[in-house]
Amino acid sequence: MTEQPLAGRTVVDLTTALAGPYATLLLAGLGARVVKVENPRTGGDSSRGNAPYLGRDGLGLGRVHDDDMSVSMLLRGRNKESVTLDLKHPDGRGVLTDLVRRADVLVENYSAGVTTRLGIDPAAMLAVNPRLVYTSISGFGAQGGPAKAMDTIVQALSGIMGTAGQEGDDPVRNGLPVGDLVAPLFAVIGTLAAVVQADRTGVGQHVDVSMLGALTSLVACEPFDAYAAVGLAQRTGSLVPRLAPFGLFEAEDGWLALCGPTDRFAAGVFQAMGEPGLAADPRFATRDARVANSSALHERIGQWAAGQSRAAAVALLVDNGVPAAEVREPAEAVRDPLVRGRREVVALTHPSHGATADISATGVPIVFSGSAVGFDQPAPALGEHNDLVYGDLLGYDDDRLAALRAERVI
Repeated sequence: MTEQPLAGRTVVDLTTALAGPYATLLLAGLGARVVKVENPRTGGDSSRGNAPYLGRDGLGLGRVHDDDMSVSMLLRGRNKESVTLDLKHPDGRGVLTDLVRRADVLVENYSAGVTTRLGIDPAAMLAVNPRLVYTSISGFGAQGGPAKAMDTIVQALSGIMGTAGQEGDDPVRNGLPVGDLVAPLFAVIGTLAAVVQADRTGVGQHVDVSMLGALTSLVACEPFDAYAAVGLAQRTGSLVPRLAPFGLFEAEDGWLALCGPTDRFAAGVFQAMGEPGLAADPRFATRDARVANSSALHERIGQWAAGQSRAAAVALLVDNGVPAAEVREPAEAVRDPLVRGRREVVALTHPSHGATADISATGVPIVFSGSAVGFDQPAPALGEHNDLVYGDLLGYDDDRLAALRAERVI
């Protein structure tokens, strides 16, 4: 079997909910051994209590059988080993220290100040293992921020809610929890960069990623302040006047997207419409002219699209070299044979009962020419790997494990 990129690396996973577990999911998919540390007093990762649940009877909004598992955990827990550990117990911190000594990476997404109160902050853990890469994902960074960090709060503060919808509309929350999903991507990039540096120097470090900073940095990739200064709309809704012709148009049986910001693409749009002469019309002949007359141009394209089936309109556009596609619903998109064939999206199964429902899950959306990546192990039950990790990895004997259980440390 081809070796995985992170084979031989060990990650201590102190995360819960979405942002942190998505980061460690990606590290697991790249081949790292991820030891997920869960609190036995609270029932583990909060995602274990998220509806819907999957089990022997398929999908349901409530847990019916003891082995029914949250779809959230089934998705985010793949290729991870679950151990239970009470970090508020003095002996619990000692066990964590033993894990850290054998780890390359620790990832946590506690609120600011929590790791210091627990005695597991970056300084304490780097004192135990100077090569450790200690990665923190939080709402506002290690110094804390103005509010409790939830995705919607971060979206509100980042400005992204003012980029969608029409000018004058109410703020629009992105349907994907983009704050929760963007931060872990930067966290993984930072973690891997720090691991490379630690390999070179022998010295680890603290990698600090904030949800607000990650999302706002993406908002800043578009110069919205410059658009506002010259009178261009910051909120563009289904159409983007500054790139006209560009946006979503309604056909007879659904919606399509087209992008024609260059002269060549715009000429292709006009050819597909059966009006090639529009490319010489002074209102539409140049990019600046098309932007200045975007309302008239988009109205004309809308009238054409309304008389076409979606598939026919897209075919005409594509045949004339225009980037165009049908607008899909999510359930259709995740079943595209292209993304399924590349294993960027995969089927999700229950560890005991298999595919009792047709559910899609993220894969590793990176294809390597010389490495194997992906998920071949289902999500674990709470504490499923206590004996494996504490016994085999840390070398604890049966008496030590029994004492830890008796004291409710694990």
